Order: sequence, then structure tokens, then C-alpha cells
Amino acid sequence: MSPRRQDDSFEQLVEALLADEQYQGHPLREALALLWQHTREQLVRLERVTHISDRYQNVAQEQARSMAERYHRQLRQIEKITRISDRYQGMLQDLNNALKEASTHDALTGLPNRRLLTECMKQEDGRGGDYALAVIDADRFKRVNDDHGHETGDRVLVALARTLKEGLREGDMCGRWGGEEFLALLPGIDAAVAAGVAERLLAGVRRLRVAVDGVELPITVSIGLARRRDGEGYHETLLRADAALLEAKRAGRDRCYVAGDGA
Repeated sequence: MSPRRQDDSFEQLVEALLADEQYQGHPLREALALLWQHTREQLVRLERVTHISDRYQNVAQEQARSMAERYHRQLRQIEKITRISDRYQGMLQDLNNALKEASTHDALTGLPNRRLLTECMKQEDGRGGDYALAVIDADRFKRVNDDHGHETGDRVLVALARTLKEGLREGDMCGRWGGEEFLALLPGIDAAVAAGVAERLLAGVRRLRVAVDGVELPITVSIGLARRRDGEGYHETLLRADAALLEAKRAGRDRCYVAGDGA
């Protein structure tokens, strides 16, 4: 017999004993009635407590589920914010790199600009080492712009930049000094090697051709070369290289003129 059916039979037995008139006045009937009433009251209290407990457990479970959902929702939000933050940091880094590149490199040719070249020459002065400066100027460049347009002129400058960069030694630097003028910084070099680098640059440019309307446009440059003297800053070396460039132009262009110690 199941526990539920046993409980029902017991209740029925007690109810029958209390209702039987033959037990009226029996000394144990009153005790049984009091015990039965007390038991019923206890059952009612127990059911109420059980109901309250069940309801509390349900509320607690709902709260636990709600807290878990809020936790996971916040966690997903934090993960989303972290991804956005990482992407934002990456964008900022890219922007900073682009700004740094724009501040130190020429937009057209991609070579170091005047600002970066100047900083590097100052650093070489600070080290006190030997270096040479080569000022390189495109010959008759105004005629290129006038006859073929500025777009062709830009193409010539880009091609020149690539050719000059390829002709340098490892560790040398070539940048756009301004307009059609370039500047090469040749650190740790003696006069003979510097002159050899300049001749290699001239030969590389002579082989360069820029196609314009089906015609190949020949390009040449003139170079003024000066090696730093003891106690001399880059300003003085640059002035001597500029003077040497003028001599190369006067001598017929497409050549290198080397500044002497007295120049």
C-alpha cells in the first residue's frame, strides 16, 4: 500500500473512532481528539511552511537565473566593448603611424622629406663621424613641366626617386629636398667612394626613360658632392655641396662636381 493510501486509511480510522457514539465519555476519546486536533494544526502549519519554502525557492531560483542572465549579458557587453576598444586602439595606431609617415616622408615620392633629412644630418653631426652630402637636381625639369604637363613632371620625379634610392649603398639615405631637388646623405664614406656612388647614380638616371605620348623622355641629373670637414656642421657641408651643384650645371649638366677642401 502506498504511503498516501496509508495516511488516508489512518485518518479515516481516527475520524471513525471519534464519531463512534459508543466511545462517547471514554477517557481516552478526549485525549485522542486533542491529539488529533493538534496533529491537524501541525499539518496545516507544516503545509504553510512548505508552501512558503517552495515559493521562496522559486523566487530564489528566479533571482539566480536573473542574476546569471545579467552576468552573462554584462559579460557579452564587456567582450563587445573590448573588441571595439581593440579595434579603436588599432585604428589610433594606424592613424599615428600615418601621421608620423606624413610628417617625415614626401607624399609624392615616398622618400624622406626635408625635415627627416635635417634630423638625420644633425644626428650625424652629433656623432662626429665622416659623411658626404650629394645635392641632386633634375636637369631642365621646368621644360618637362612646360612641354608635357605637371602630371608628367610628377611621374619623372617618382621615377627619379626610385632610381636614386636603388643606386645608393645600404645605410645611405636619399630624400626629396624640395621641388626637383634631392639630397643624399652618405655616412661613413671617404671621398673616392662618395664619388663612385655619385657616378653610379648618374649612370642609373641616364638609363631611365619615361614614356610620354609614345615617346621615351630621357632624364639626366646634375650632382654637387661635398664631404664633411672636421669641425664642420651640416649647414656648411650643404652650402659647399650646393656650390658644387652650380658648378656641375655650368659645366654642362649630367655630371657630378666634387667640392674641394677649399671650396
